[in-house]
Amino acid sequence: MDAEEESIRLEVQDDGDHELLLPPLLQDASLYTGDGSVNIKGRPATRRTTGNWRACFFILGNECCERLAYYGIAKNLVTYLKVKLHQGNLEAARNVTTWTGTCYLTPLIGAILADSYWGKYWTIAVFSSVYFTGLAILTLSALLPTLQPPACLGSVCPEASLLQNGAFFLGLYMIALGAGGIKPCVSPFGADQFDDSDPTERVKQVSYFNWGYFCINIGSFTSGTLIVWIQDNLGWGIGFAIPTVFMALATASFFAASNMYRYQKPGGSPLTRVCQVVVAAFRKWHVEAPHDTSLLYEIDGQYSAILGSRKLEHTSELGFLDKAAIISSADAKTDLFTNPWRVCTITQVEELKILIRMFPIWATTITFSVVYSQNSSMFIEQGMVLDKQVGSFNVPPASLSTFDVISVMFWIPLYDRVIMPIARKYTGREKGFSELQRIGIGLFMSIVAMASAALVELKRLEIARSEGLIHEKVAVPMSILWQIPQYFFLGASEVFTVIGQLEFFYSQAPDAMRSLCAALALLTISVGSYLSSVILTSVSYITTQGGNPGWIPDNLNEGHLDRFFWLIEGISFVNLLVYIGSAMRYRYKNV
Repeated sequence: MDAEEESIRLEVQDDGDHELLLPPLLQDASLYTGDGSVNIKGRPATRRTTGNWRACFFILGNECCERLAYYGIAKNLVTYLKVKLHQGNLEAARNVTTWTGTCYLTPLIGAILADSYWGKYWTIAVFSSVYFTGLAILTLSALLPTLQPPACLGSVCPEASLLQNGAFFLGLYMIALGAGGIKPCVSPFGADQFDDSDPTERVKQVSYFNWGYFCINIGSFTSGTLIVWIQDNLGWGIGFAIPTVFMALATASFFAASNMYRYQKPGGSPLTRVCQVVVAAFRKWHVEAPHDTSLLYEIDGQYSAILGSRKLEHTSELGFLDKAAIISSADAKTDLFTNPWRVCTITQVEELKILIRMFPIWATTITFSVVYSQNSSMFIEQGMVLDKQVGSFNVPPASLSTFDVISVMFWIPLYDRVIMPIARKYTGREKGFSELQRIGIGLFMSIVAMASAALVELKRLEIARSEGLIHEKVAVPMSILWQIPQYFFLGASEVFTVIGQLEFFYSQAPDAMRSLCAALALLTISVGSYLSSVILTSVSYITTQGGNPGWIPDNLNEGHLDRFFWLIEGISFVNLLVYIGSAMRYRYKNV
């Protein structure tokens, strides 16, 4: 029997008996991880045989293939809606942003299931099958003639029937559900392969977030070039079938290394624990909190009452919530302090405090997602009225988003290997910049991206007027390559904002809420996409009053897309100022 199998059992009271495996007292503790992770058999995870980069390679392979499948649909979705389902500019853009928003709203479902019941591993497994089924339905809707509306006859384009729309959107929203179940789990599960209580592995964990996003963008790059070209030139059926195959490969890659992974046990419903703190604090709203915080309730020992979670240090902020951890004389006499709806531990109270402190940071990153959603909607529609001919090659507008991906793939190695080590020397931080500093830099770059898009549109409209094309629904003689700078700045802002978000919400999350906090980070994309739809609808309504064509008509030569871009840029600038104020007041957690 090896050291890993020789273990003692410790009973921990937490609304029932949970069995926690600990390494033998006489064994060297350095053999085991210090973050409470276990192997696939539920035994304490050893440093030598589990986790680290060897396990992450399979998770990164899964992320790469899954993102290739997702972007294989998302990158060119607006084109499919316009060309095959005969939707107008505004309707197609609204459908894309609504679906994208749903893809980043459903992670709340996966996160709650992962943190409460299934764990990250099994949540990924279940939702992968939903994802694959949705892709298969979408592929069939593009292959079978009965599931597609007839082709346009001149300017007359028949509307899609209820069955045709139903089949397409059923597959599309099953993908949204499947992707949502996977998204909040994959990145945290990869980060779980590094023990953040060990300084060496903690530095590797920072690099994991960078290289994880790099692999995501390899999938995105392939989708934005090869798959978009196949969809536009060889047919949508095969163009959707390829992502379906890659999703199957993603699932196989993930399961291949099951024995190598480190697992964090689910700690019960995080939403229930939050509600318990609120109820317990409300019940004692008239009780004065003690000045001596050692009188607040916490269980003895190294581990908290929450399975899979380390204890959190008490903080003085939001002191009214501390009342949930007061043991009143009535509680002590009747043993009611064992009821978490009456008395909560300090760690449980601090979980809620962390979520509240995170909220202003969460809210001020939503505007970045409004900017980013233009990447798959208005940037593409802008490209459709530019000259797409480059030499002998006709560039699909959706393919130009490849420069966003190229920018990401340029900035990630530069940041990880050059910028971060240099910043580390000056700041003394392991990560070079703090997560909040990194996010702030990205928000500024997103403003530059929108300014670039607005300037391109100003020039395009100027050419349209000079060429007499205002009332012609045609592309103007201005190269689509002028869009490259806006995509490049958008990619740079991603590297700073999105990866900074992933690091921030993972590192600041309570141990038993990491999937939920990852879902909150993804939720900013959902809210940003929905907000983009609201802004589009509002702009259309306001600017078309009095019979005007509006800023975003079907014929963009008659509109003012530049004003829409300036509007988003102005909103982003004001948001950046609010973010800076929120970041300066934020207090980092301590375990």
